[in-house]
Amino acid sequence: MANTQSGLMARRYATALLDMAMDARALEGVEKDLREFSAMLVSSPDLQALVRNPLIGRSQQRQAVTAVAEKAQFNKLTISFLGLLAQNRRLSAVSAVIDAFRRESAARRGEVEAHVQTAYALTPAQTDALQKELSRALGSHVSLNVEVARDLLGGMIVTVGSRMIDDSLKRKLERLKRTLSASRAA
Repeated sequence: MANTQSGLMARRYATALLDMAMDARALEGVEKDLREFSAMLVSSPDLQALVRNPLIGRSQQRQAVTAVAEKAQFNKLTISFLGLLAQNRRLSAVSAVIDAFRRESAARRGEVEAHVQTAYALTPAQTDALQKELSRALGSHVSLNVEVARDLLGGMIVTVGSRMIDDSLKRKLERLKRTLSASRAA
């Protein structure tokens, strides 16, 4: 229940920001800012602590996140939005809001986002070929979010919305193991 409510809350904030960015003709800048803020969040333990620590007061959190955004020279709309999240004690959900924003923005452009996990980094040619093949198969433009997951051993896992294609070596070995175990038991 809490997950559904937090997802709904994230979508509401994301949709509001997207509508404001489109009205202000600042969508590209806001998207860039949110990508950058997301990367900053991943790489900075101090920023993570600021976002997640409930003991930091609203005004302190707002001042700090606004200072970070201003230093990064974010769009005024992005700065105000991050400040609003802090003021409303929703800054801890900023990653979910950014994800919801990206999904909604892509959907409005007729794009589909595919999350791809591979055992090894893809070359630009492989990434391009995969994107084209997925776009052809799905009938929409596909933007890829590629992540290296060494535990797959080989192959890849592609997730688009609620659909998942697991063509990883790890999964194939698990199936083979189950088949061999079942044949021994018989």
